[in-house]
Order: sequence, then C-alpha cells, then structure tokens
Amino acid sequence: MQYRKLGQTDIQVSNLCLGTMTFGAQNTEQECHEQLDYARDAGINFIDTAEMYPAPLEPETCGNAERIIGTWFKQRKCREKIILASKVVGPNDQTAHIRQGQTRLDRKNITIALEESLKRLQTDYLDLYQLHWPDRDTNFFGKLGYEHNPDDVSVPLEETLLVLADFVKSGKIRYVGLCNETPWGVMYALRLSESLGLPRVVSIQNPYNLLNRTFEIGLAEIAHREHVGLLAYSPLAFGLLSGKYLAGAKPPGAKITLFPTRFTRYNTPNRDVALEAYVQLAQKYQLKPAQMALSFVNTRSFLASTIIGATTISQLRNNIGSLNLTLSSDILAEIDAIHQRYPNPCP
Repeated sequence: MQYRKLGQTDIQVSNLCLGTMTFGAQNTEQECHEQLDYARDAGINFIDTAEMYPAPLEPETCGNAERIIGTWFKQRKCREKIILASKVVGPNDQTAHIRQGQTRLDRKNITIALEESLKRLQTDYLDLYQLHWPDRDTNFFGKLGYEHNPDDVSVPLEETLLVLADFVKSGKIRYVGLCNETPWGVMYALRLSESLGLPRVVSIQNPYNLLNRTFEIGLAEIAHREHVGLLAYSPLAFGLLSGKYLAGAKPPGAKITLFPTRFTRYNTPNRDVALEAYVQLAQKYQLKPAQMALSFVNTRSFLASTIIGATTISQLRNNIGSLNLTLSSDILAEIDAIHQRYPNPCP
C-alpha cells in the first residue's frame, strides 16, 4: 500500500479508501465487518462514509453505514489507527426523512448531524468532515450546464465554514472537505479561509473515472496549486467499468440492476460504445477491466485517494489488486485516444 499526504495536513492516507455506500443495504453487518478487516489488513487506513449512507437514500436504512462502522470500532478497538471521514447532507428533495427535511448547512443542522454521526460511529471526533454537496443551486450529480438562479436562497458558505471552525476548535473534527463542488466553490471556500482565518479545505470528493474526467477541466489545476487533493468517488462508474453490464447484462445484486431509475447519470448516450472500447483495451493487454480503470485513476497526480466500494470480498480483493498494476505509456496513450473519441459520456 502507498500513502499520500491529505492536503496541507500531516495526515497520510492510503492510495485506496474504503467507501461504505453499500453498508447496511447491499451488505450485512457481518459482511461489512469482513470488508473492514480485509481492507485494514491490506494497509487501507482511510474509511469514507456519510450520515445518509447506504445509498440510494431510504428512511429505513439511513445511518446504517455509520452504525456498522461504529460496532466495528467497538469490537476491534482500532479507532486511532483509522483516518475516518464522514459527510453532512445538503438540501435535496430526497432528504425529507433526514431531520424532517431540515438539511440546510446552517449551525443548527450541522450541529445535529455531526452529533448524531459521532454517536453512530462510536467516536468523539472525525478526521475529515465533508459537505456532501453545496447548499446552493449549481451543477453537480451529472449536471454539466450551469443555470444561474438569482432567487436561490441558500446558507452562505461563510456561515457554514464558521460553524465547522467551531467544531475544529472543540476537537470534534480535525479537517474540512468539500464534495460534488465546482471550481468556483472551492476557490471561494479557500478565499474565505484566508480572509477570515477559517479552517482550510483539504480535499474535494468528486466523481472521477474513465467515463467521467470532467474534474480535469477546472478542478485539477486547483488541486495542484492549492493542495486540495481529489478523493475520487465512483472510480468504476458504479461497476460499469468492470464490464459486467455489457450487452445489456443485469447482474443480480448489482447497484444499477437493483436501482435502475435512481442513477441515470450512468445511463447516457455513448456510454456503451465508450465502455466497450475500454473493456476491449483491457482485454487486448490481458488486464482485468476493473483493475485497469482503477490503476488509471491511481496514476493521477492530483489524486489524494481513490474511494473503492464492493459488495463482496472477491470484488474488494480485485479492487485492491489494482495497486499491483502499472499501466504502460502505450496503454495510457490508448486510453487518451478513446477519451478523445468519447469524452465524458457519463458525467
């Protein structure tokens, strides 16, 4: 396992981070503990979760992922060896069951969210606390075009960062991160931190994979110059890049099979033709498609960590095995050639 510095902190996080979006829905508690044990033994020291996980959002499962991680900490007594990240949700039509729909990123709601997360996780602090998405109308979750809404009523980012600053001072969180954010949002947060002496954003968790390299357009330069590393989520594009959905296949238990109408960002024109090209490239070089896709993400210089998720130990083992793969310059050139033909089909 290799480790990289998280932003301008003294934290070293593993190149791979264990994501927990399936915990408590597609995986039982026992299966989740098995995954956590396997990941830890493989050298992964970084776990990412969220108050709303598992996804998609359902009232009856909300918070299960944090609860399961909490029972694992209690049984294994290993909290101090893990870099733990969680998230607070922003306003969304699908979060009506969370705090009775009160999910603006203001003091009251962030305070409740953090306290409940800490209780479920059975810990008294988080290493990284992230805003799951912005509290304003902007383009994320697959929306590319920005449409300005002059009537947008949102909690100012300054107010949100002031709340988080108080939690840093109290020791309940160590560092602050953003998710599903735009270049303007990251730079504005950094400007506020400098002008007001607020905690500096250390990471940005956005999607990044062979089918979605939009991070490179505006955010990659920021990641380098401002030392705000990417925590790449969906590096396999919800499993598409494993090749298991090719030719209309619907593998049982897979997320897109289970929730075909919930993740439309992965059902777009040019998806299948681009996907076939990447899978054929992997086969040409006798590589596992999933490992090639993960290895590509791991080569990015703006990366802090790649968030992997799995529903089985065999998938997790295969994903971790991507660290043993080094992509040649020829393979990287062919990947870029495919990207030029089919740029970002699943943003």
